[in-house]
Amino acid sequence: MPESRHWLALVLVAGLLWLVHLLTPVITPFMAAAALAYLGDPLVDRLEKVHIFRWRLSRSLAVVLVFGVIFLALAAAALLLLPVLLEQLRHLMNRVPQWSAWLVDTALPWLQARLGLASLDIGGESLKEGLSAYWKEASSALFGVLGTISAGGQAMLRWLMNLILIPVVTFYLLRDWDKLVEGVRTLLPVAGEPTVSRLAGEIDGVLGAFLRGQLMVMLALGLVYTFGLWFVGLDLAFIIGMGAGLLSVVPYLGTLFGVIAALIAAAFQFRDVFHPVMILAVFLLGQSLEGMVLTPKLVGDRVGLHPVVVIFAVLAGGQLFGFLGILLALPIAAALNVVVRHAHRQYRGSMLFRDAAVEDGEN
Repeated sequence: MPESRHWLALVLVAGLLWLVHLLTPVITPFMAAAALAYLGDPLVDRLEKVHIFRWRLSRSLAVVLVFGVIFLALAAAALLLLPVLLEQLRHLMNRVPQWSAWLVDTALPWLQARLGLASLDIGGESLKEGLSAYWKEASSALFGVLGTISAGGQAMLRWLMNLILIPVVTFYLLRDWDKLVEGVRTLLPVAGEPTVSRLAGEIDGVLGAFLRGQLMVMLALGLVYTFGLWFVGLDLAFIIGMGAGLLSVVPYLGTLFGVIAALIAAAFQFRDVFHPVMILAVFLLGQSLEGMVLTPKLVGDRVGLHPVVVIFAVLAGGQLFGFLGILLALPIAAALNVVVRHAHRQYRGSMLFRDAAVEDGEN
């Protein structure tokens, strides 16, 4: 009988995962809202404890205040950063035809001479014209996409709907977060409730430390890379620096992307050796700060996820569930890590482990 129940539980879990896979486009905004509510709940709890004379803030008012602060921060960031981003995008689009000309007129002949391929006709002029024409069409399509009614327009409409849905769902989840958590706790079996509650508390501590800390690490690295590349004089410092910072959630991916993109941009812009060396120094400084200061101070060692585990979790989550899988990969991996540590402690304290240890001692 217990074995049949185990098989039934396994089938139910497999069916649930398959259902999640089918409903990924629908579930994604709700999971994003749940993640935002989870991150904002501690701040709302603190605001609830604030007293103004004899009056205490209600939960709904605290949520409204948190939303107001987030909206003002996003608006300020948009006003400050959006013009810089648009300017660098325009600069990138204006430089691509020049870069394609340099590639055809300078880089390819140099490679032909070095590799002994001087007799090989690669159609330089036709390649250059093709690249310029393609880029012109791509840039026109990029700026005209908002006026296009097509499948892309449907995707844009869906994206806008999600953009509206996420803050609405986040508001209601934040307002009722404590009630939802208490409701789940009351559904737990009485015998297992203390253990599950203890594990949930440990998982909550690990996830809070990881998610909030990792977001601050990503932002700090993005600023370090951006200002470092700006100091070097790279025109695309903001795009490359912030992109490398955001991608640093996956170990070494942000650095790899930033180094390759910055070196390519520097090769086109400066065409010397000094600036690439300075760019490598910027990313070396960023990696040193991340390893010795940012991660130990902001994330700490409570999570204990090996870089290989992080990379595998992100790739596996993306392969199975798309963007939803990427969003949930690291939180699920961190929670499973807590469960595995608990199982390891249980095993070390079990008769099975002690009997095995006694047998090893006797042998």
